[in-house]
Amino acid sequence: MPQLKTFRSIWMALALAMAILALPVFAQDPQATPPAEEAPPADASAPTDAVTGEPPADTRALDETVQDLKKDVVDLNKELFVLEEELLFPANTQVAVFVSMDIGEFFALDSLTLKIDNKEVANYMYTPREAEALLKGGVHRVYLGNLKVGEHQLVAFFAGKGPNDRDYKRGANLKFEKGVGAKYLELKITDRQRKAQPEFAIKDWE
Repeated sequence: MPQLKTFRSIWMALALAMAILALPVFAQDPQATPPAEEAPPADASAPTDAVTGEPPADTRALDETVQDLKKDVVDLNKELFVLEEELLFPANTQVAVFVSMDIGEFFALDSLTLKIDNKEVANYMYTPREAEALLKGGVHRVYLGNLKVGEHQLVAFFAGKGPNDRDYKRGANLKFEKGVGAKYLELKITDRQRKAQPEFAIKDWE
């Protein structure tokens, strides 16, 4: 497969770049090292130009080269991540499940378990910081996988602290049709003000 060959090539390039960054860098030619009696004082942290007080030009150029290489490695890693997802989760079979919260006055999320067609596919424990991020409008992709075309069932189990700080567990389920193309589902946690209770629903983004 052309995509697989590209994937392997990027991996090899990334590994080579990381290996280069791991090598020790010498700013000066060892042959040009001055005698011990001419060496700078022990408290000097780096060689500087006698006139400007700045590092020598060759040292600055080397540092810029290393920084550019690091940036290239980061960019390459991002491209590799995107390509990996495209290879592992093709658009025609891809299904993704997201979690969002609104208000959160009556429920504090601790954990979430997902089942698709009676098979557990995700079990996630939320830290206080992650739960707070959801309350501020964040969206968490809790699952990404592949499904064949046809009818499926998603069941979500929510656990956390409910009204009066009591342990609270609830579930929600949805039967959905997987067609040709990516499928996106959202688990929505909202407050039902009139009953002073949290509400859990699954939305199908068709």
